[in-house]
Amino acid sequence: VTMLRDLGAALSPFNAFLFLQGLETLHVRMQRHCENAMKVAEFLEAHSRVSWVNYPGLKSSPYYQLAGKYLPRGQGAIIGFGIKGGLEAGKKFICSVKLLSHLANVLDAKSLVIHPASTTHQQLSEDEQRATGATPDFIRLSIGIEDVQDIIADIDQALKKS
Repeated sequence: VTMLRDLGAALSPFNAFLFLQGLETLHVRMQRHCENAMKVAEFLEAHSRVSWVNYPGLKSSPYYQLAGKYLPRGQGAIIGFGIKGGLEAGKKFICSVKLLSHLANVLDAKSLVIHPASTTHQQLSEDEQRATGATPDFIRLSIGIEDVQDIIADIDQALKKS
């Protein structure tokens, strides 16, 4: 079970077909993913319910210079952030999102969110979770191509409920 969870199962032919369909348009979508992610990261960095944000496009990131050098057209769509209130706040946040989908995959056309401490890493002890980076406050976003104001509004209302 552990190996299956960590590595995943082999794709069925139909799932492989669907994967390839999405992969074919990824290069077209990436500009929008990156633009949206930057705006969401800036929003999160200024939010009172957020303790930290990990996104290489932010000037506050220790990877900002490297990201500008190696990723000049955008720093990706994945954002990590710490929600004030820890584990319980993270669970409430996940239950409160409406537009974002609660899924563990990344780079779908739609925005996705996960709270690893209460989902993918819940079987680990708190020390093991921390060792993997899945701290109780950690939320991971995969920002999609929806209207960025809709994404931000959903995140904001969920943060206020957490």
